[in-house]
Parts: sequence; C-alpha cells; structure tokens
Amino acid sequence: MTALPFDVPTDLFIGGSWRPATGGRTVDVTDPADGAVLATVADATAEDAVAALDAAAAAQQDWAATAPRERSDVLRAAFDAITARADDFARLMTLEMGKPLAESLGEVTYGAEFLRWFSEEAVRVGGRHGVRPEGGAEMVVRPHPVGPCLLITPWNFPLAMATRKLGPALAAGCTVVLKPATLTPLTTLAAVRVLEQAGLPAGVVNVLTTTDAAAVTEPLMADRRLRKVSFTGSTPVGRTLLGQAAANVLRTSMELGGNAPFLVFDDADLDTAVTAAMQAKFRNVGQACTAANRFLVQRGIADRLVERLTAAVDDLVVGRGTDEGVTIGPLVSDGAVAKCVELVQDAVRRGATLVRGGRALDGPGHFLEPALLTDVPADARICSEEVFGPVLAITVFDTEDEAVALADDTEFGLASYVCTSDLTRARRVVDRLEVGMAAVNLGVLSNAAAPFGGVKQSGLGREGGSEGIAEYQSLRYTLSPL
Repeated sequence: MTALPFDVPTDLFIGGSWRPATGGRTVDVTDPADGAVLATVADATAEDAVAALDAAAAAQQDWAATAPRERSDVLRAAFDAITARADDFARLMTLEMGKPLAESLGEVTYGAEFLRWFSEEAVRVGGRHGVRPEGGAEMVVRPHPVGPCLLITPWNFPLAMATRKLGPALAAGCTVVLKPATLTPLTTLAAVRVLEQAGLPAGVVNVLTTTDAAAVTEPLMADRRLRKVSFTGSTPVGRTLLGQAAANVLRTSMELGGNAPFLVFDDADLDTAVTAAMQAKFRNVGQACTAANRFLVQRGIADRLVERLTAAVDDLVVGRGTDEGVTIGPLVSDGAVAKCVELVQDAVRRGATLVRGGRALDGPGHFLEPALLTDVPADARICSEEVFGPVLAITVFDTEDEAVALADDTEFGLASYVCTSDLTRARRVVDRLEVGMAAVNLGVLSNAAAPFGGVKQSGLGREGGSEGIAEYQSLRYTLSPL
C-alpha cells in the first residue's frame, strides 16, 4: 500500500466509536494515478445505517440544547486543527482523488473555511418579535434545528463537500449521518476524527462508508426520525432522493448537475478571459459541477481567443498530482476517461474541429490528454451533457441575444461565467441567465460566505453564506398575551 501522510481511520464512526461494518465487509480505496491500494475501509450495511441513525436521534436533544458558543468552539477548534495540518490533508486528498497538490492545498483552505464561517454563524442565529398588528399579544419567531440529517457527499471535493454540509448542520444544532463517496472517503474520515478530537459529543456525527448506497440510504429515508437530507451529486440520483423524501416530507437540499456556460464578448480583455477560462475549465481536472462546460465566444474575438487558449492548453502538464509542476492529474476512473473521449468523438462527428488532445493516455492511471474543440455545433452531446473532464468546447455566436439563448438552452442552471469590459452589459446578461451563480471576468466563484446552489435541474436550496444555516432550521412562531 502507498504510505498515507498520517494515520487515517478506516472504520465506521457510530455513536462516538470507530467500529467495523456488520459482517466485517470492507472495500479498497485506490490511487487514480496508478491504481495502488491506499487503504481498506469499512463497507457499511443497512443494519449499520440504522445504528447510525439510532445514535444521531439519541444525541439530537442534547446537541440542540448545547449552547451556541459551545457548538461554535468545536467548529473553530476543528478549523484550527485542519489548517495546522494543511499539507498532510492536501497530500491525502491528492492521493485518493488525483488533483494537483497545489489545488488540494486550495481545497483545504476553502473546505476548512466552512468550519470557521459556521462557527461564527452559530452564535448569530436570530429571530424576531413584536406586537401583533391588532395589538394585545406578542409574536415571537425563533429558528430551531430541524433534527437528524442525512448528508451525502461526492468524490470530487472530499473535504469541502463534507465541511460545507457539516458546518451549518452542527452550527444549527442538528445531528447527522454522513455518507462520503466510496471513491474518496479518506479525507472525510480524517476530518471527522478532527471533529471528534475537537470535543464533538458522541452520536452528533456518524459516518458510513459503503459500496451499496441504496441499501444504506433507503432505510434512513423511510425512517420518520430523519428530518432532512442534503445531497450533492448527479441529477438522476437527486430525483430519486426527492421521491423518497416525499413520503416523510423531509427537508431537502439538492446540489445537482451543471452545464455552465462561459460567455466571452468581443470587448473582453483577452488576458482576463484566458485566465478565467483556464480556471473555470481545468481546475480540479475539470471534475466540478461549476466547471465551464460550453464556451460561447463572440465571432469578432474568437480566432484570437482560440490561439491564446491553444497555447495555454499546450502549457498544461499531465501527471501524478503529487509531482512538482503537474497541472492536470488523473481523472477519477477509466469510465470518466472513456466518457470524455466519447463526447469529444461525438462532437467531431457532428462537425467540430479537434484542435488539441482528447486522447486517453496509456496507464497506469486514468489520464486524458486535455482537449480543445472549436466550431462545436449545438446538437453535439457535449453541449447538453456534463463533461466532468479537461475538455474545452467552443461555439461561436454573433449577438448578445443569441449568446443568452444558447446559454439558457439547458435543463441545468447552476453556474455561469461572463467576460466583458462593459459592466453594464455584464449585469444585463447575468440578469437574463437562468442560473443560481454567476462570475464576471473571473474563473472561480465558490466562497464560504456566499450561497452556493442552482435552479432548474441543478437543485434546491443553498449551501454557504448566512443562507446556509437556514437550510438546517425550522421556524417556530409563538403568540402570547401582553
């Protein structure tokens, strides 16, 4: 096995104890750069899931009654501990997920920030009161924790996706059952150990790693003690969970698929546009729901932009994420590589020009040569399907109305990017885009202080910002005589 940077728990975490799965089931976690086994973790069953919810339900009342300052202190201590071990967490993340080490360090900063942000929000939960309009009685409105939550996180940001859900849930006073992705559970398990060491009471956070997500989540979704589910992942799975949530009318937060447009207008600054485009497309090896999927470029600037982007793509260095100078690590699996190759080939068959890359590289590992496509027709699959890989696809437009129509021609509505020197145009275009988030002349838009989420088939609810904690609260209104 490849040596890990520090001791990482590999058991389930239930009721404050690390323990093996029922029947001793296990699953290997491998390095996508070479297929080497990194660790063997517990593989939870439905029986383990019920035990985890038992623990969360038993701890709920005491955690909800815990002083906000105490909840805040636990989150802040965890932030400090993860930040102090940033290099170790980054290396662990790169080993199990593949992204370049510099980007993993960035995720440690970003992911830890949710713990700090919500440690501060925990003590600022408000409410309102006042005399009712007709007089004679006082109205009091107070938020309360919704109760035990099921948190389901994806593989592509193994720290940040966990902390973005754990932070607000714990700050609000909710207990949780956390199910990280089977492909990348180690960083999440390490973060939960940090929370344990920071003084989190037994049963407040419970962790299930499993290869059988449906068997583990279905009994939880059907249990009336569960009061909320928060999921980040594909739209089809999100739809399934929403259907299951209906039976018990669960609170839901769904951060689902994306198909982000990246609009570049003739008046855009080329240096700014290229920098933003490379960040929006190739960060995290293109494996992000906010990654730019469709580059819509106005005709007057298209040739110059393609020339600059071609040079930038040529400068990308493919290799193991832990190696110095690497900017494109492996994709998460051979299936992910095959999907990207298939989308590139489909676009070429429909008339696109393959300027660079798009070829699966010989193993070991799951590597793809970064690709640049031009003249991509609107009916190419790459225009409607989430790419999740290092493939930059360009379509040319002539007018602003055409650009907006192309951008909104999708069932998704998560992120968008606009490059222009005319800020009046930027505001006008952003107002017309059917998305939950937009970046102007920037290639990265996520921040712990901002509400993250989309519209249409990209999901429900928001994570982060002052809005994030409200997703884990219900309002109680009390009327009493004066």
